[in-house]
Amino acid sequence: MPINIPVRHNAKLDSLLERVQRDEELAQLWRCANVNAVNRLNLSDHGYVHVKIVANLALKLLRFLVEAGVQPGIVRDHGLEPADAEVVVVLASLFHDVGLSVHWDHHESYSVFIANQRLPALLADLYELPDRVVVQSETLHAIVSHGGDRRCLTAEAGIVKVANALDMSQGRSRIPFEAGMVNIHSVSAQAIDKVDIRKGESKPINIEVTMNNSAGIYQLDALLKQKLKASGLAPYIEVTARVEGVVDKRLIQLYNFSLD
Repeated sequence: MPINIPVRHNAKLDSLLERVQRDEELAQLWRCANVNAVNRLNLSDHGYVHVKIVANLALKLLRFLVEAGVQPGIVRDHGLEPADAEVVVVLASLFHDVGLSVHWDHHESYSVFIANQRLPALLADLYELPDRVVVQSETLHAIVSHGGDRRCLTAEAGIVKVANALDMSQGRSRIPFEAGMVNIHSVSAQAIDKVDIRKGESKPINIEVTMNNSAGIYQLDALLKQKLKASGLAPYIEVTARVEGVVDKRLIQLYNFSLD
């Protein structure tokens, strides 16, 4: 399965993606995770398409933050390079939901167990000890931190948490809802048309969510706000909502979408 990600001369990331695309076991884990998510639990897609979207979003967020002078944890605390942070966020994005192959409940922890078994082979020859241990540990932290309001201790973990939440357009909400039921969860999910990430005006990153009706604000209030607060990235991200072609920050205020 092709994982189309702009590597931008990051040789380690390029080599890693080649290995991922040849990894038949990982591909089957994504399929098994999606069977539990979609077929058995009536959730939105949590398989190959989802992790590819998250990996691309995460890499974009990371590059904007690094350009703005934000140091990834692996750089600040371990002396590695931003290119290594790219490896971490992509790996964590690709593995964050493989635990769904076991169960939805506590799937973040199951994902860590599975990733801990698979990562050594994927990282072999890309890093020498102790850097390989650092990359693996930082990846596992980002995986286990992606769910709920679990606090992120690194920018990389916060990036994966936010990127996961941003896969919300065209009914791809990360909020669990039963397929076929008409309620605020399903209506708000269908209200999200598009999510754009670009450089911000008052903060390094602007996330603009385009909606076909204001019900989509529920997705921001119930999902994105929670993720941003726990991610540690709120000081660097501004959020705007575009409803029927008009940017309306009053809707954010109406629903108390405040990160303060």
